[in-house]
Amino acid sequence: MLDETSAHSPQSHAANGPALSLDVARRQGDFHLQARLTLPGNGVTALFGASGSGKTSLLRLIAGLDRPDEGIIHLGEETLTDTRRGILIPPHRRHLGVVFQEARLFPHYRVRGNLTYGMRAAMRPRFDAIIELLGIGHLLQRFPATLSGGEARRVAIGRALLTAPRLLLMDEPLTGLDGARKRELLRYIARLAREIDIPIVYVSHDPGELTAIADYLVLLEHGRVLADGRLDALLNRFDLTEHLGGFDAESVIVASVAEHEPDYALTHLTLDDGQTLTVPSLDAGPGERLRLHIPVRDVALALSEPSGISYRNRLHATIERVGPRNDARTSIELSLNVSGQTLRTRLTRKAFDEMGLEEGMPVVALIRSVAFETR
Repeated sequence: MLDETSAHSPQSHAANGPALSLDVARRQGDFHLQARLTLPGNGVTALFGASGSGKTSLLRLIAGLDRPDEGIIHLGEETLTDTRRGILIPPHRRHLGVVFQEARLFPHYRVRGNLTYGMRAAMRPRFDAIIELLGIGHLLQRFPATLSGGEARRVAIGRALLTAPRLLLMDEPLTGLDGARKRELLRYIARLAREIDIPIVYVSHDPGELTAIADYLVLLEHGRVLADGRLDALLNRFDLTEHLGGFDAESVIVASVAEHEPDYALTHLTLDDGQTLTVPSLDAGPGERLRLHIPVRDVALALSEPSGISYRNRLHATIERVGPRNDARTSIELSLNVSGQTLRTRLTRKAFDEMGLEEGMPVVALIRSVAFETR
């Protein structure tokens, strides 16, 4: 599966923002949050876990809306929280943008008034660009009561950006939206993540949202950090499969648009190591970086280049790891050679044994073109 609106990589940002580091603990009734993390200073970091895992609790500590029982939070060189030293910078002085599940717009202000409320002087020259980025120029004279849920949340994102935040915090911004409005807002958030130089921490329990926009993943469970790292790396960790919900059903790799073949309605993509993929035609310009979502079920293996088959996409790879083998299936992690990207597949145990597969063996990954349908 391919999401042409969301593909970006940590390297695509022109500049890095301040990295966020924290080591906090907070008890609330029977729930005990304990987290120690250092998050990237660019791209989108996703906080993922089941309801009650501590995602929103952690976000509120970062925002300064709650105080940890003990711990520290640093943004770059600045200390936001240090319980031992009695430091707790109030939310309005942290220079963070926060977008909640509800838009929380001022009902008596028009959209323009909501956007300019709290806008820093340095952001005035960027006002028009942000309005265009979020597609809300036609809403400026309307009152919040006349906006759809998706429109209201885009306005809330714009308001947060116009405060010139050093970090943008988003707490399940798609919750409660229907399918069409959710997809629309996700496209705007994905575009935002590509085009601004502000790191984003994004809370969600929906794997589909996070594979579309996240670069880095923090997996929370019962108030503890189970794992954190680059999204593509965590998706390929067999020990996390049972904790990742819908994540483990697909791999995520990045490629660039090489050229279009209009006669066949196809687009040709190039991986960093020079290998190519062909997908249904995309509205994307040459050189544009795209994130590919490849379902595990759509990846087959061959020992050498096959002939006379319909698979158009063939990637040379090496078997990096073989996962636990159950009675029916075996999970395999493939390394795409020079590019350093990885791909997962599952074979029946019989196919695995008959092919004589083992770690370190070169193979050809066969990927169905329909696996790249636009989400």
